Amino acid sequence: MLPSWIVYTAATVFLVLAGTALFFFTLTRGALILRSATGRATDAASHVYPIYSNMRLIRLVDYQPIIAAILLFQYDRLVTAITNGLRKTDLRDKNVLITSCAFGNVIPRVVNASMEAGASRVLIADIILNELQHARTKLPAFAGRVDYIEENATAMKLPDGSVDANVIFFLLHELPHELKGEALREACRVLAPGGKLYLAEFHKPEPWVLRALSWTYFKVFEPLGLALWDTHDPVKQLQAMEGFTCERRTVFFGNFQVIVATRLA
Repeated sequence: MLPSWIVYTAATVFLVLAGTALFFFTLTRGALILRSATGRATDAASHVYPIYSNMRLIRLVDYQPIIAAILLFQYDRLVTAITNGLRKTDLRDKNVLITSCAFGNVIPRVVNASMEAGASRVLIADIILNELQHARTKLPAFAGRVDYIEENATAMKLPDGSVDANVIFFLLHELPHELKGEALREACRVLAPGGKLYLAEFHKPEPWVLRALSWTYFKVFEPLGLALWDTHDPVKQLQAMEGFTCERRTVFFGNFQVIVATRLA
């Protein structure tokens, strides 16, 4: 018979994990199911989880250790791949766009790297005003050099070729399938010749065990993300657009990817 402390510890860990899973399911996919069932999924932001739109929930969840754990502690590695790319780019007197806010420190790190590369302005676009207001609190050192614009990533108002770098960090897996391609087309449309799109997302893992766990995670929490493995592979969609070259780097046994798409000059 197992010692009682082991039993109590195992039970506590199970309850914590189960409670955490229930919390995130309720505020992500569960909320969308409820919206659809009650007929409230009608506007352009109806696919957005409450955890990304309600300011109290945003502040509750947006802590670096939590966000790092969700991405299997590969968060820093993925952000570094993007910021290193930005620092190696000549962005003097140019504009950088961040399409859709993301939790964690990716936004301040991208802004800082862009400014170090000489960017004159950074534009942060999101369909949710609360996300923009929250992002502003992370960037007091860049006041006056960052613009916050309430924009839909699938139908942006920015002019063609108006930015020289565009960063999209874990947005596509949350978009309905018909909007994934629209978001990519808009992301590329606003790029100037020679400009680069930096895209971080989930990817199909190589080991079968990790693939099975990822499949289960997506089925429960993020069912729209599985399409990135095949039918809506971002690289295939980008390669289908004329005038772009793509490079893909995968990390953590292929579980995540960073894509750099360059618009030909």
